[in-house]
Amino acid sequence: MERPGLPVQLLPALQASASPAGVTRLALVGGAVRDALLHDQQGDPWRTLPDLDLVIEGSASEFAAALEQDYGDQRVEEVRVHAAYGTAELSFDGVLIDLAAARQERYPAPGENPLVESGSLERDLERRDFTVNAMALELPLSGHGEPWLLDPHGGRVHLARRELAFLHASSVTDDPTRVVRAGRYAARLAFVLAPEARQQIDQTLEAWPWSWTHGDPPAAAPPALATRLRMELELLFDQEPWLAALRALQSWGALRLLDPALQADSRLIRRLLQAQRLQLPLLLALVAGAADPLELAARLQLPQQQQRWLQQMQALSAWLNARLVQDAWESWTAEQWCDALEQQAWGAEAVALLVSQNPPYRRPLLRWWGRWRHCTSPQTAKDLLAQGWQPGPELGQELQRLRRQRLRAMR
Repeated sequence: MERPGLPVQLLPALQASASPAGVTRLALVGGAVRDALLHDQQGDPWRTLPDLDLVIEGSASEFAAALEQDYGDQRVEEVRVHAAYGTAELSFDGVLIDLAAARQERYPAPGENPLVESGSLERDLERRDFTVNAMALELPLSGHGEPWLLDPHGGRVHLARRELAFLHASSVTDDPTRVVRAGRYAARLAFVLAPEARQQIDQTLEAWPWSWTHGDPPAAAPPALATRLRMELELLFDQEPWLAALRALQSWGALRLLDPALQADSRLIRRLLQAQRLQLPLLLALVAGAADPLELAARLQLPQQQQRWLQQMQALSAWLNARLVQDAWESWTAEQWCDALEQQAWGAEAVALLVSQNPPYRRPLLRWWGRWRHCTSPQTAKDLLAQGWQPGPELGQELQRLRRQRLRAMR
């Protein structure tokens, strides 16, 4: 397989070292195979060279050690072996390679982590999310002859249609994160769901086969509705055209996996675009629009700092709603808004999150976030000391007075 960014000597080197290391089969799988076929068959431009995913029948740790011994640390670097999982990672000629011993898996219950054991290359392909990712380019170990394509699930047919099709009737039941992954691939590759895939999503979400449901304790959610769901969403926001991906997920009804309120939110995209302008983490901004943001944040196990910002956002909203019922907030000055927000020590991130929710007092909050909070005294402490002020509380009070004086002139 020739493609830009892939050293021509890389695959022959892997083939030459495989048999002596006890490898009986060696194959490229995943995105590299899919993208090469898209380029060859449909003229898609080459995408950035992904990590090469290699599946072997044999020991990944022994193969990694053999490569290191055969080619030395000038070509093989950053070797990390995970013997318990049958995987290894390394950099070969500057290309990142993920090695994995062929595995098969089964799900003990819907949404739980799969139980994995060793298997054949064909069984390994059965574990994949979509047929277009369940193809392999098997490499001859002798180094002679051409690689051949393994496509036991009709991936090339769906590739030609630019469709995403699940491998099994229980794919979404087993692992609902596959739906988010479908949104990612649909946005990145300009694919659509195959009709049977859309039907499976609809029927599975309607049946809700998982032991946890909305309103249950967050800690009781299975991994595919909790931490693994968060990881897929992080990839969506970090690596994909997230706008198109989220629109696809909402059109499929798939945001119910997170929260029914998010699925029904007609302003969802507008909120997130506002959050992006405010430089907020987009996953955090998505969670902020849930019916119970703290419950969803706990279920996804967002970082503790982000959970604190959500708590502050809710407290700030409640405080402002109670306070502004009594006052004509439209007439508040910049000074009054700074007093209201800063005396309570609300974080700038909490204010920005509340802005993204479009409350009635959005404009003054936005002015505070963008301008007023950055207002400082026209004179520094050093200036005042030079004028004869003494260090102490009075100096700080004078700096505050001068700042407030400047704020009175701001709108």
